[in-house]
Amino acid sequence: MATTSNGSGTSRRQFGRQVASGTFATFAAPAFLRSRGLNEKLNIAVIGVGGRGAGNLDGVSSENIVAVCDVAEASLGQAAAQYPRARKQRDFRRIFDHHAEFDAVVVSTTEHTHAFATLPALLLGKHVYCEKPLTHNVYEAWVIREAAAKAKVATQMGTQIHAGDNYRRVVELVRSGAVGPISDVHVWVGRAWGRQSAEDAQKFGDIVSVTERPTQVDPVPAGVDWDLWLGPAPERPFSNVYLPGPKWYRWWDFGNGTMSDLGSHWIDLPFWALDLDYPKTIEAFGPPPHPEIAPASMRAVYEYGPSTSRPGLKLTWYQGVEKPEPWTSGVIPKWDSGVLFVGTKGMILSDYGKHLLLPEAQFKDFKPPAPTIPTSLGHHAEWIHACKTGDPTTCHFGYSGKLTEANHLGNVAYRVGKKLEWDPVAMKAINAPEADSLLRRTYRKGWSLG
Repeated sequence: MATTSNGSGTSRRQFGRQVASGTFATFAAPAFLRSRGLNEKLNIAVIGVGGRGAGNLDGVSSENIVAVCDVAEASLGQAAAQYPRARKQRDFRRIFDHHAEFDAVVVSTTEHTHAFATLPALLLGKHVYCEKPLTHNVYEAWVIREAAAKAKVATQMGTQIHAGDNYRRVVELVRSGAVGPISDVHVWVGRAWGRQSAEDAQKFGDIVSVTERPTQVDPVPAGVDWDLWLGPAPERPFSNVYLPGPKWYRWWDFGNGTMSDLGSHWIDLPFWALDLDYPKTIEAFGPPPHPEIAPASMRAVYEYGPSTSRPGLKLTWYQGVEKPEPWTSGVIPKWDSGVLFVGTKGMILSDYGKHLLLPEAQFKDFKPPAPTIPTSLGHHAEWIHACKTGDPTTCHFGYSGKLTEANHLGNVAYRVGKKLEWDPVAMKAINAPEADSLLRRTYRKGWSLG
């Protein structure tokens, strides 16, 4: 496998030159060029088969599952029993020793290893489906986007709600001008997992009451390879506050809390409807940042410049106890989570499965535009179809990589405590060099991205 330097070595421009010149790695021909028709099944390697990974495995079960991989023996055993002919591996790096056996890869590992399983697949010309969020940080998202663009394969991030009809109808309403040009977007979620304030704890309660790194060392669960699970993250003893379940994602070394997790789903809607890409500025508010644990409650404000299709606008993210003013004042229904588009002629309120035009009396005789976005084949089916035909997917890495970058920048602004002025070409906050260390990371000895 080709390698690139860790968080402090290769610059964005250097990486770009390496990819463009072909010196970074040898890219295989796109796999869809080798397929012989829609009826031929793909050979798929599935990396991460427990939890969400089991759902993704089921989502691609129409194809040939030729390899399964997981650091947990129990999850691996269940998948192997389901697909007894598939190659079994504990270490996903060894999957790529046998890359001639598969056309495509599904990545459902923990967030901090997504890029490490995804990049080798792209460099080998394999189609990739990766769970959200696409990467652990801004730099990795850029690396994956660039590699995917060069590989010209079918890619899809696991934002399953993107395939739903409700999101498609809202996108059409926004783009049709039903409520006029959009000046503000509010996106809020009720989840409050993370380091909780007293207000958070009183209102929500966390599934894990932890505020600092544990000093007690717990026995590693039977059959779990803790060293492999840590992967590129700094070494630390095992504790039950990390596993089992998704408890790990509130720790900065492994995840990015609610912002990047649910932001992948909820900010996806305005990102799609308004054709967003790089924010000009990002500012965040919340309790004093903790060096190890993401916050339960916070607010992040993004400013976007105008484009050819819309004016400039402000997008605000709220999690936990934070809510938008129209919600707290009762101007809109108090949905637990939602997206509110504020236009010059009204508002559109949406969640995953329904939407409203507001004020309702003003729009009682409104006739929505005829649908223009086709019904999805299904999120996994859409990706499989793209692998076989070369047709585009709607959450390809060119799109979802930018969404992931923006979500991560909300956390970076929160942790720096400063309004960031973002330069997407230099990949720097030009007014905050102190943010550099949060855009990328140094990997544990023995791990390199590539």
